[in-house]
Amino acid sequence: MENLICYKQLPAWTAETIPAAFLKAHNTKAGTWAKLQILQGTIDFAMLDESGQTLSEHQFTADQQPPFIAPQAWHRILAASADAKCQLSFYCRPDDYFAKKYQLTPTHSEIIAALPDLKPGKALDVGCGTGRNSLYLAQHGFAVDAWDVNAMSIQKLNDVIQAEQITSIHTQTRDLNADPNIDSQYDFICCTVVMMFLQRQTIPHLIENMQRATETEGFNLIVCAMDTADYPVQADFPFSFKHNELNEYYLGWKILKYNENVGELHRTDAQGNRIKQRFATLLAQKI
Repeated sequence: MENLICYKQLPAWTAETIPAAFLKAHNTKAGTWAKLQILQGTIDFAMLDESGQTLSEHQFTADQQPPFIAPQAWHRILAASADAKCQLSFYCRPDDYFAKKYQLTPTHSEIIAALPDLKPGKALDVGCGTGRNSLYLAQHGFAVDAWDVNAMSIQKLNDVIQAEQITSIHTQTRDLNADPNIDSQYDFICCTVVMMFLQRQTIPHLIENMQRATETEGFNLIVCAMDTADYPVQADFPFSFKHNELNEYYLGWKILKYNENVGELHRTDAQGNRIKQRFATLLAQKI
């Protein structure tokens, strides 16, 4: 519990201002711990099961504070004394902090999976969006250059950088179709679910430049949609890899991971289900 970080604190409540939703059965989100601090008076509290049945009841005071409520645990406030005053805060693990606080998409799973193979150094996030991967890498000791074509996304990332006083991320609005050149050298270059939004003629130049800009023993990570018979590419993706195409770009590199597994896009179909797509995923080291 000592590693948890507070990412949101609600205004203090009195007995009269406790929101009605908290007096009914509810649960915390995945990855979120709740902590109710009793400032004065008493709060009667119940832990519940998923069906709403009471598992235990407790009375808390300023001298007898509630414990953390675990993620997805069901509970509710039963009653409050007339003089009660309390305040609710939400906590998460450090790696989830930016996503929780700033409503960002979580760090890409392949970035998290690659981290044990990496040493902190200089990183380039190609197509950073609002910064989910850049912020994670900065948390783990990297100096990050973050590029994206969308000026609004870069501005949102800059707002986070300013609010959190981060000095290790440098952003740039960059149209890779117009200019895929990479002038600096990096220990790690990542490009996750970005290449399918670029023009096909951009890809060979971009990958060549990524490889050239990677230090010896440095790493490239690429995740991109594929076009296959079982999972045809989305019609609005200008580019997609064919079977083994991405792998062949990295002949002569040490391939730590390569697969063409089925994953899910963030977009959904008419029934609200996330659309499945086959992705080429590669983590390779320059030798």
